[in-house]
Amino acid sequence: MADNISGPERAAIFMMSLGEQGAAEVLKHMGPREVQEIGSAMASLSDVSNEKVEAVLGAFAEFMQNKSAVAVDSIDYVRKVLIAALGEDKATGLLDRILEGKTNKGLESLKWMDPRVVADVISKEHPQIIAIVLSTMESDLAAEILMHVPEASRSDVLMRIATLDDVSPSALDELNEVLEKQLSNSTSAQSTGVGGIKTAASILNLVDSDAEAAITAAITEKDAELAQEISDKMFVFENLLAADDRGIQSILREVQSDTLIVALKGADDAMKDKIFSNMSSRAAEMMREDLDAKGPVRLKDVEVAQKEILDVATRMAEAGDISLGGKGDSEYV
Repeated sequence: MADNISGPERAAIFMMSLGEQGAAEVLKHMGPREVQEIGSAMASLSDVSNEKVEAVLGAFAEFMQNKSAVAVDSIDYVRKVLIAALGEDKATGLLDRILEGKTNKGLESLKWMDPRVVADVISKEHPQIIAIVLSTMESDLAAEILMHVPEASRSDVLMRIATLDDVSPSALDELNEVLEKQLSNSTSAQSTGVGGIKTAASILNLVDSDAEAAITAAITEKDAELAQEISDKMFVFENLLAADDRGIQSILREVQSDTLIVALKGADDAMKDKIFSNMSSRAAEMMREDLDAKGPVRLKDVEVAQKEILDVATRMAEAGDISLGGKGDSEYV
């Protein structure tokens, strides 16, 4: 039963079972976005059955009982527990901070501030500094902040994000010294991988359509190849989570079952839940069984299958048959 509960909901149920003090202690070690997601899931809980609570706690207890106190690979153990509780993306970010042992407090403090305030703090800095700051944040928050950065600087900042790779300790030290004057002290422990095409695309994917068009045009004028690389990464399989149920159902009618199974082999629990919830219970059960029975699939095959589904979704969206959401789209006609 626990396998059918989403990661955030499992985490919320587990946290609620710890009591106020225990939950508070755990939340202290999480980042702002993780706190927000789990907090939202906790606030949304209502009438949780005893069976569901027992399933979540039982799965956790069983997992722990199967581990030897001597032979356990502690890093692998922590990774699996966090993935089970938070989902792979959130768990990876949290694990990185745990293993790093230190955090850039100046940067971390920005993540808790209002996007307008953050934009005001960093807008006076060099575009490279702004790019590094945004690259350390989750895409949705970075997109909000970018919308409050002066329009003339947006394309330059996004280009710098797209071409960022590793940031040296000295660069992060310098950044924290700048932030220290306004926020807090911090030092960097090691070289940190930030930025890149995917980060730039994720941020651009979440700004409103007018801003996206303007930024893309400006980048294209300066570097058409870079603009194309960003564009190619902008709409990924996980973006289908933003589609409404009617849109998902329409897409599923156009996709072969074999293609969907391969695509879902590389999807997270949230994406699988989205798909299964838009099928009949019998069809969803059959799909789960087929997915479990499917052996290992090459990553390339997963990407091809997901791209095929994305092509269907894009075609239907362009025809006005479905709405994919995102990109600041809040208008309806």
